[in-house]
Amino acid sequence: MSHFLRGKQAGVQTDLSAGLFPDIFAIDDVARYGVNSRISTISYDPVQSLLAVGTSEWSGGSGQLYIFGQKRVCVTFSLPRKATVTTIQFCGEKLVSVDSKNEFSVFCLESKKLLASYTPPGFVTSLLTDPSMDWAFLGLQNGDVLTYDLDREKLAPFRIPNLWRERSPKARLLPVVSLALHPRDIGTLLIAYSEGAALFSFKQNKPTKFFRYEVPRGAPGGDSDPSSARVERQPRICQAVWHPTGTFIMTAHEDSSLVFWDPKDGRIVMARTLQDVNVNKPGASAGSFGSNPGTFSLKEPIFRVSWCAKENPDDTGILLAGGASTTLLTKGLTFMELGPTPTYATSSWQILSDHFASPKKQHILPTPPNAEVVDFCLIPRASPYFAGAQDPIAVIALLSSGEIATLSFPTGYAIPPINQLHVSLSFVHPFVNTLSVAPVERTRWLGMSEKRDSGPTILNGGAEASHMLRRCACRNIIQTAHADGTVKLWDIGHNDEIENGNGLQVDVARALARFEGVEITHTSLAGATGELAVGLRSGELVIFRWGKNKNFGREGAASNIDQVRSHSMTDIQDRSDPGLREGLLPLSLLTSKHGPVSSLKLSDIGFAAVGFEGGGIAIVDLRGPAVIYEASLSDFTKQNKRGSFRKSGTHTSSKPEWPSVIEFGVMSLDGEEYSSILVFVGTNLGHLATFKLLPEGGGYTVKYAGSCSLDDPIIAISPLNAESGAPAYASQSAVAGLRSGIKVPGVIIATTGTGTRIFKPSAAKGAHKTWDQHFCLSAAVVEYEEQSHALACIFSDGHIRAYSLPGLKELASLKIPHINPKRLAEATLTTSGAIVGWGSPSEIAVLHLFGSGTTLPASKDRLFNPEIPPPPRPTISNLQWMSGTQYVSPGDMDVLIGGPDRPVSRRMLEQSRADQRALGAGARPGLATQGSSGAAGQEEGYWAYMQRQVNERTQKLSLMGDSMDKVAEGSSNWANDVSKFVNQQKRKAVLGGEFEHDSLL
Repeated sequence: MSHFLRGKQAGVQTDLSAGLFPDIFAIDDVARYGVNSRISTISYDPVQSLLAVGTSEWSGGSGQLYIFGQKRVCVTFSLPRKATVTTIQFCGEKLVSVDSKNEFSVFCLESKKLLASYTPPGFVTSLLTDPSMDWAFLGLQNGDVLTYDLDREKLAPFRIPNLWRERSPKARLLPVVSLALHPRDIGTLLIAYSEGAALFSFKQNKPTKFFRYEVPRGAPGGDSDPSSARVERQPRICQAVWHPTGTFIMTAHEDSSLVFWDPKDGRIVMARTLQDVNVNKPGASAGSFGSNPGTFSLKEPIFRVSWCAKENPDDTGILLAGGASTTLLTKGLTFMELGPTPTYATSSWQILSDHFASPKKQHILPTPPNAEVVDFCLIPRASPYFAGAQDPIAVIALLSSGEIATLSFPTGYAIPPINQLHVSLSFVHPFVNTLSVAPVERTRWLGMSEKRDSGPTILNGGAEASHMLRRCACRNIIQTAHADGTVKLWDIGHNDEIENGNGLQVDVARALARFEGVEITHTSLAGATGELAVGLRSGELVIFRWGKNKNFGREGAASNIDQVRSHSMTDIQDRSDPGLREGLLPLSLLTSKHGPVSSLKLSDIGFAAVGFEGGGIAIVDLRGPAVIYEASLSDFTKQNKRGSFRKSGTHTSSKPEWPSVIEFGVMSLDGEEYSSILVFVGTNLGHLATFKLLPEGGGYTVKYAGSCSLDDPIIAISPLNAESGAPAYASQSAVAGLRSGIKVPGVIIATTGTGTRIFKPSAAKGAHKTWDQHFCLSAAVVEYEEQSHALACIFSDGHIRAYSLPGLKELASLKIPHINPKRLAEATLTTSGAIVGWGSPSEIAVLHLFGSGTTLPASKDRLFNPEIPPPPRPTISNLQWMSGTQYVSPGDMDVLIGGPDRPVSRRMLEQSRADQRALGAGARPGLATQGSSGAAGQEEGYWAYMQRQVNERTQKLSLMGDSMDKVAEGSSNWANDVSKFVNQQKRKAVLGGEFEHDSLL
């Protein structure tokens, strides 16, 4: 009976919730955006143009694998057990991973399923795969190297024992720290142990060379402490890599030393750090001095090193994470550009040494401050070989904080992730401080596509699945404010086809002309006018407006900071991003001395209202823009017992009061016969003030209309049409109706933590309902099929409850899944019934209130494109072949590792079928008259070909030694000519003659 009385008390005669029943309310799990925890590892596949991200185990669940492609393509893999993903690598149509529970997993990109998992007999410390092979090499903590057959999904019998035991039999622990195949000779493996490195030949099945770095007494080495030079030492290895052509080897050590080796004779070509050279020679000076005399600066450990190359593999450079002095103010990656490599056969030892001692250029690729780069992933243009470091266009740096940064290579310019990476990665690029959701009309959002100068697209792989095309009138646009002072906007969708999947980005730090102390607290988007308002903790309000950049391609004139602070409103149009041609551009800046921004609302009719924690409020007319009203809440929200909904007020004037929520509406005030533009301001002490916007002299003025008290902090204000139930927000159509005298009979639904009120502003009369047991955290009026309306509230017990209007009768109570209960207060409710909340520190869950109770569907996006095969692997040069180096193909590796009895792999079968199809397509014009007999002959030829391949591989294993003898015998006739040619080249190098590079070809 009480709900009938509430309708009369509120002045609403219509049942606004007609047609709503408990069965209509059911929560659908629609989507996830973000990553569930800190990113632990990254990998990129240039062939399929996919990016894989592994996350860490956390209190709420296990780490996961995310594979991102173009636009919104995303597929998630779960680990077999709760663990942290430590290593991931692409290998053809497979993705392999190693986790903290020592589980080796193989996932299929085509079927999007887990194919196999294997737990080795030891801790995995290194993983190596190659796109041309079906083998994965697992380096263990005991120094052994296991081989896993990715095609047969089982462990192969081939095993490399700890080779370093031959050099150091007394060593207790010799883990494998890195593995690397020769860039051109796939039959040679570089194994780095903690004490040294070794070259292993698959052809000879034995080690061919060992490398151990020893720093003699008196040599500075890479240690920062000069006292360490008094003793002889052997720095432990962090990583070992190949020169892109295999001419040299580089080992990175724990003392920040980089040692370059000659793999032919095992000699050191150069030992250096980022600052000093010849650090392995006694008497060499060290440059790691501190800021004060007699002190020294510590160095960062080397986390990762990559030997990069341009399109020409001889033109190289070295990219390092770590190894720099800790006193450097600029943090980031260090790139050492070496330039073209000297010709090994005709260069003296001094020339080779100087090449590594004097690079062409050395600079830092800067990353965000207060965090170190612990890992990075290069984005090569095309080739998956050369350890993924040939002709890179960008690099993704993984920071110690768990965030990522995308930089251009080798310049190091920051690349905005919007429209380059998946929107989920923007949640850690960098972390999100706050978010909000606003409805934008569909046609308006389709036209909001920014035009920005950008390099080549990083992710082009995969294909999005088709979804239902609902064409909702309004799109839910999320605004995420990040720690670097940027705001990103994109469509979260309605579980339908997203027509405009592109995003927008604004740089608040640039608009403020500073990059420190930029902490965003609130954002508000007005889609109808194409404007965005951003409030900061420093008390500033920044307005952005959609338009074309007049300063495109050039920096605007720098504004005077003191002048900006001395004025309330400042024109900042000259601070637009020079790389943005069209988009949200900075318009105006409001600076206040009332403390941080506590609430913010931007209307669709060109007005903005902002509240500050100091108790101030300001209303801005954006057509100026100009501040048309500025006051303090204490002027009109003093405790008034007559205007209070409760006679026993609990608040005193000594408590600080500030605006907690602001809303614009168009309706008639109580006792008035006309409608007005109204501004409702709710405070943390439960006061609700109403202001009128009145036209005056070509502009607008603000008039205080009254206030009332609810005695509890107000968390939501919803203006409503009392007859139709439609929202009575200040829309452009509603304001246009004021000219024709249209009257909007409206009411306000004001919700607090302990109850809700329905009343006509600004009187202190209406209907109310008190929450008996639980505290309300968020509330909004939701609309079902544009006909029925209800009040939806999220409570502290983790439930969402729907109440009828105006009776406030409970219609349904549902448990909210997949949202962190500790962050329910940050959850957002939209008019369409969407629930957006944090499920983990860096991931949001998108739920829908009017659903059918479905769980999160598996992604139907396609990842793997079989029409894009990997390119052929680079091979040895002609000179290497003529000098006696035997070429080993991936097929030979299958015989050497798997043995002659191993069946032909699926990859080779598919390749053979493709070759046969290509051969048949080329011969089809001449075989057009052969009829069916030609097809039978082709089928017989295919199987005969496969049988011959198996027989040939069996013979290769037994005839390997004979083939080497034949090569030596066959080369005896021209060996002297080659020697003479080399001597001639050396003489010409001394006399300044030109080389005859093509004479041997």
